[in-house]
Amino acid sequence: MAKRLAIISRACVACGSCVPVCPLNALSMDRGLAARVDGAKCVGCGKCEKICPAGIIEIVERPGGER
Repeated sequence: MAKRLAIISRACVACGSCVPVCPLNALSMDRGLAARVDGAKCVGCGKCEKICPAGIIEIVERPGGER
């Protein structure tokens, strides 16, 4: 498993911009209310963080040093 992970804050505006840029399909829209990250798929590449118009996606180290 990757060392990094995307985290989406509760301030997500549900624009969906991040979903199509994820190369591993780790992002989806949760009932159209907010984007959701599948931690098992996310490698923390940062593409979603760069495209987010609201600037609310952050790439962080995985808890507990998981790999």
